[in-house]
Amino acid sequence: MPAYIKIHDAIKQKIDQEIWKIGDRLPSERDLAEEFGVSRMTLRQAITLLVDEGMLERKVGSGTYVAGHRVQEKMRGTTSFTDIIHSQGKVPSTKLISYQRKTASKTEQKQLHLKANEGVVRMERVRYADELPVVYEVATIPERIIQPFQQTDITEHFFQTLTENGFEIGKSEKTIYAKIATDKVASYLSVPKGHAILALTQVSYLADGQPFEYVRSQYVGDRFEFYLENN
Repeated sequence: MPAYIKIHDAIKQKIDQEIWKIGDRLPSERDLAEEFGVSRMTLRQAITLLVDEGMLERKVGSGTYVAGHRVQEKMRGTTSFTDIIHSQGKVPSTKLISYQRKTASKTEQKQLHLKANEGVVRMERVRYADELPVVYEVATIPERIIQPFQQTDITEHFFQTLTENGFEIGKSEKTIYAKIATDKVASYLSVPKGHAILALTQVSYLADGQPFEYVRSQYVGDRFEFYLENN
């Protein structure tokens, strides 16, 4: 086993055992290299791998720290971003980039089972957990579903608005794939261009099988993770 992998595993074990806790600053690279009896280059490989995995984070001019836990979404059912963030003890917030009424595109017609020339609302948002940007998303909603609602009812707590007005949320279909951040997305999410991104497309349905939302999301790879749970 390569030396840097052994060091990676040893540091990870210390974090798992809470010898180093969330927010703790690690010893300097020089001190760690001496502790493990390796070169600083080998030590740096292990640190870089842990940073890529989201276990550690580097702060320029300050050092390397144990990162906070990623936001997790269980890949079952249909849950709003707000509920996911609340369930993990964090404070959700949203920055609205744009909110427009448009004629549905061909893709939106297909995903939302719309007829040609049907209207939709397309909103562009950045979603936060404890003021840290987690996801940039573009959501499309059939206009006929949301006509009675105010804009803030949709942009700030859409799922809650639906359930409070007698709609029953059903299943969702999700596709996840990897990509890198463009200039635009990187600026919204406060990451460098080319940063690892988890891209998600999701169609959410009401209990009667009617699709009510088509979302294209881009999550910061080291701030959010999806996990599967099988019965």
